[in-house]
Amino acid sequence: MSDEVKIIPRIEPKWPFEAYTHVISPLSAEEGGGFLITFPDLPGCMSDGETETEAVANGRDAFIAVVSALHDMGREIPAPSFRPVDAVAPGASGKFVARVPKSIHAQLATRAKAEGVSLNTLVLAFIAEGLGRREHHA
Repeated sequence: MSDEVKIIPRIEPKWPFEAYTHVISPLSAEEGGGFLITFPDLPGCMSDGETETEAVANGRDAFIAVVSALHDMGREIPAPSFRPVDAVAPGASGKFVARVPKSIHAQLATRAKAEGVSLNTLVLAFIAEGLGRREHHA
């Protein structure tokens, strides 16, 4: 085994840190506490910190280290799975109208009122939750 240390040059990634989905999770006391940050599109890329802010800052360093190492090894750097709307659906306005049965409309309105949110906010949350579940299982 060699004691030689290889210095990997830092690269400017094709896609910035902000383009990648990152997940921040609390760590239990048994795990040392604080927060863990992971990147689903970059397996093995993770870091932690005592606070969420520190975990993100450390995650930025881990992100650069991983993409620089992948580049140095001649391996492909995975593209972020989330793409801005204009890249995947040019012209999408973010607005659409959906007709639902009156009974469902009433249930949604009642639930929104109970949760103290607008009907639009509630429906958006349900859509986002459903899409997240679908992507997680895909």
